[in-house]
Amino acid sequence: MRKYPQQLSMGHNNVVVAISPTEVGKIFTPDSRVEISSEAENMKYANKINNLVVKFIRIDIDNDSQILIMERLKLFDVRQFETELRDSMYSTLLEKMKELHKKGFVHRDIRRPSSTGGDAYDNIIQTDEGFRLIDVGISATRERVGDKLFDQYVRTELKDLDHFRDYLLSR
Repeated sequence: MRKYPQQLSMGHNNVVVAISPTEVGKIFTPDSRVEISSEAENMKYANKINNLVVKFIRIDIDNDSQILIMERLKLFDVRQFETELRDSMYSTLLEKMKELHKKGFVHRDIRRPSSTGGDAYDNIIQTDEGFRLIDVGISATRERVGDKLFDQYVRTELKDLDHFRDYLLSR
């Protein structure tokens, strides 16, 4: 994948670039275009429930690429907070996740597979507003996948969140 000006991060299929002080864009090249509408719909769905998932703004086009425009999150290093505060922040994260689950949304990418490089929990971002989730490309709604599969996804996600708590408190 090519390097872009103002690049912030690079995922397996996409690149995120800074657009302005308040917006970032996730670039979908022609070979990944199918995913953009699904990710946008997942974001909009979750945004109606609570503020845990990064905010969807719009979809733009630049040359042959479509760009998913989202709010730009200001990151904090969680290690600056005392363990008790981290635990409290985790409790809020868990409460918001359960609210998303109850309303039929599951993120599905809380913890990277061990075979994938990078930070195990790079889709959970610490901001001044608390934890926020990014990259909802493989998220699912109960309506789209049905009860049985959705419930399985939720069980997996709750286990991943338990592991995240251990990781968070041990940092």
